[in-house]
Amino acid sequence: MQRRNRPLDGIVVIDLGQVYQGPYATYLMAKAGALVIKVEPPGGEPVRQREAVSKGSGVPFALLNGHKKCITLDLKTEQGKAVLRKLAATADVLLENYAPGVMDRLGVGWSALHELNPRLVYASGSGYGLSGPDANQLAMDVTVQASSGMMSVTGFPDGPPVKAGPAVVDFLSGIHLYAGVLTALYERHFTGIGRLVEVAMQEVVYPTLASNLTFYYDHDEVPPRTGNQHGGRSAAPYNVYQAKDGYVAIIGVKDSHWTHLIAAMGRTDLASDARFSSKVARVRHIDETDEIVSAWMRDLTREEVCQALQRHNVPHAPVRDVVEVTHDKHMHERQFLEWIDHPQYGRVAIADSPLRLHGADRLPAVASARLGADTQEVMTTVLGASPEEFRQWTEAGAFGPASPDAGAGGPR
Repeated sequence: MQRRNRPLDGIVVIDLGQVYQGPYATYLMAKAGALVIKVEPPGGEPVRQREAVSKGSGVPFALLNGHKKCITLDLKTEQGKAVLRKLAATADVLLENYAPGVMDRLGVGWSALHELNPRLVYASGSGYGLSGPDANQLAMDVTVQASSGMMSVTGFPDGPPVKAGPAVVDFLSGIHLYAGVLTALYERHFTGIGRLVEVAMQEVVYPTLASNLTFYYDHDEVPPRTGNQHGGRSAAPYNVYQAKDGYVAIIGVKDSHWTHLIAAMGRTDLASDARFSSKVARVRHIDETDEIVSAWMRDLTREEVCQALQRHNVPHAPVRDVVEVTHDKHMHERQFLEWIDHPQYGRVAIADSPLRLHGADRLPAVASARLGADTQEVMTTVLGASPEEFRQWTEAGAFGPASPDAGAGGPR
């Protein structure tokens, strides 16, 4: 078969990921051309189950699971585990983000599958890693935001710790899982042997605290919450400022940024003011710096502020809501966002992979498959199962209770 013009064409990935972390890593693989076989329990993975709450609650599943073959396996049955072993025996990658020890207790963890298929790259995502005193601590995005220090530096000085709005830890660790898998696949090209790759959510957060750690190393004290100011209070202006009808983020890390900003504000008189004449001086007078910018913006619209800053080449951006971003002209023209009519969730904007691999064939957005929709196809085309074998595996409970979407493939 002729190789397709996609970087991961020919790579087979067994995706036991759930929620956001694992599924995002495998979504990036699917968009790069890998054959990703998404394995779910008979009732579906947790994010798919959210559709019972509302149509919109199921949309995150659609965002992360297009271009995947969706099958069900009941890993509580011997036949279900046997089918997983068959898939792993010839796969290139298996990725899971269950709690540490779950796959080993089922007899399908790293050691067992590495013995079965030494070329297999086995990726494990967890909250705190596979070793250490906290390894068995259950973790989700919000709990790791709390334990990692992220939440302690988010919010305003006079308020409580606040979680980040998006699920940043899940997606940040998912990106690291993708990188770990690709690193191991590159090594396998030379050694012929796969590796165990693990990513701990807590550990991917620590480098993001770089600015906040400035305060700790300067003062040997707990870094404070700084609102929208720089986490280490070592850059000014650096804040979100209020206009007449909204907010604009402005940052000036270079002296040239300040020079351009005071020109935009019509305040070139500040160029000779010693309080603002250098980066260090502006940090020393951080609140006064912020007040100058705030006073200029109060009677201007968000658009007027942005136009003035754009003309003078000042780093800035309007604070936009999620609806504005979903309809962003720039991202739609670049085909990063693409509208589809999803059979379950209606009209949805699907995000492409942020990894632009120039010259490779692009995969357009598609709807995620229904639960178990590809079970029979994968069994017959990937494993070469005969209709009789598929019937026997079904009767043995490999795929869970009979589903109207399973069998011949069902609607996608």
